[in-house]
Amino acid sequence: MPLAEIMLAVMWVGLTAYVLFGGADFGGGIWDLLAGSAEAGKRQRALVEHSIGPIWEANHVWLIFVIVLLWTGIPSVFAAIASTLYIPLTLAALGIIGRGAAFAFRKVSTELWQRRLFGATFAFSSVATPFFLGTVAGAIASGRVPPGIARGDLVGSWVNPTSLVAGVLAVGMAAYLAAVYLTRDAQRAGETDLVEWFRRRALACGVVVGLLSGAGLLVLRADAPALFAELTSGRALPLLALSVTAGLASLVLLWRRAYLPVRITAALAVTGLLWGWGAAQYPVLLPGVTLDSAAATDPVLAATLGSLAVGAVLLLPSLWWLYAIFQRDHPAPPRPEQDR
Repeated sequence: MPLAEIMLAVMWVGLTAYVLFGGADFGGGIWDLLAGSAEAGKRQRALVEHSIGPIWEANHVWLIFVIVLLWTGIPSVFAAIASTLYIPLTLAALGIIGRGAAFAFRKVSTELWQRRLFGATFAFSSVATPFFLGTVAGAIASGRVPPGIARGDLVGSWVNPTSLVAGVLAVGMAAYLAAVYLTRDAQRAGETDLVEWFRRRALACGVVVGLLSGAGLLVLRADAPALFAELTSGRALPLLALSVTAGLASLVLLWRRAYLPVRITAALAVTGLLWGWGAAQYPVLLPGVTLDSAAATDPVLAATLGSLAVGAVLLLPSLWWLYAIFQRDHPAPPRPEQDR
């Protein structure tokens, strides 16, 4: 396999990891926002904080990984995307920064008004960030990022039907993944009522995301017919079929309260959609630009992939150990004094 294809596959694996892990962290913030008043949503927010607290920052490693690999492996495509879509990318970066700072400050704040302020910032950024990242994906998928520096419309490239649907779908998928994961976390913590709370929302969110995915195909048919044709035929179709099948299986498993296997099917549903897009667009990266024509030279790609292999020996076991530690059975997060 050519080095350029290996590099693209590795980058897509990193993007998938960010969607599944970082996306679920954003989804936790969305459920933090929708938990209700400070009193009514106290325990839901405590569970979200307890679940994502040890790993939310580590999950951004995947985003950095994707950015660096795109920058070094396909520099001209990186330049075109970064310059044409700098507005949504900047807004997403501000959201990531604001979200992280608010999450950290809320944990150490003692005044109620401070906790509310930082909590609102954390929750709002958790909605806005995946939305803007989704609009970036929509802009690339619909062919609105031409090659060259800032050659595309700085607003119209990401404010269009495909991008807006992609942004809303990204928010929905983040909320869905988080609700699915949190059902199991609540079960391990022995919080039976929270298990049901998140289960109901995971079911509702799964149905909404499924409907949004169907609506997205209709939007693509009108707004990006070339991509729609590739998605509904050829190599992308089996991946979309996998996504639909896994999504339906997830709903059945949630209904039957099978909280461990549903994590796998929910991840497969999202992964099938993401890889379906990649398969539909490959080998075209931007209008008129293919992977072979835009990839860096073989020596650069070989050095990059070699460095990644060395880094993976250190990083992957560390991440695995981190996830494993915090996926063990643990006691429920401490409740406020008045709830005891």
